[in-house]
Amino acid sequence: MRLVSIGAEMAMGGWQTELEGEGNVPAADVVELIKSDHREVERLFDLLKSQPETRSLNFPVLCALLIGHSRAEEAEVYPVAKEEAGETDEVAHSQGEHAEAEHTLEQMSAMDPESAEFDAALDELIKAVNHHVEEEESRVLPGMQQRLSEARRAELAEAFVTARTEHLGDRPGQGSREDLEQAARNAGLSGVSSSSKEEIKEDLLEHAQQSGE
Repeated sequence: MRLVSIGAEMAMGGWQTELEGEGNVPAADVVELIKSDHREVERLFDLLKSQPETRSLNFPVLCALLIGHSRAEEAEVYPVAKEEAGETDEVAHSQGEHAEAEHTLEQMSAMDPESAEFDAALDELIKAVNHHVEEEESRVLPGMQQRLSEARRAELAEAFVTARTEHLGDRPGQGSREDLEQAARNAGLSGVSSSSKEEIKEDLLEHAQQSGE
């Protein structure tokens, strides 16, 4: 199968998933799919900054991409990076950055996209996400390429795209309990089975702040 990541077919400006795999077409690599998503996020950031009049259209697209991408990484990629590629600390740190970014998106969703408040929050989001992307592409993804076989990365690519599609309509801050418990496991947090969803979210944010210090 060949999995093509982000395209112009998403309902709001969006995602195209193409699956092929016969003949001599090479299998997809989950690392390359993740990087492709990162480039699309950067493109959307540029649009949001250079064309503020389009924010009411493009901000929901950004939310859909970031949340779908994050949920898919958390459910399918991070557990494998942690357990099979030995990247426990790197995954825990990346998971914390996901929690912070989603918290910011949730706050921005309640703001007027034409306001100075939104503009300031967007600057902070761009800074944080660009930092996350740089770290993930220099620390997490190279380890996966080195320690996981081509076949395993192709298997993960298909799982990643499937999970991302399933979470395409998720809104910031609206993850399921299952999503939050998986995020907690990725972050190395224990004892959350008896916690409420809000408590798990708070624990993840606290972990993010501690790991960022």
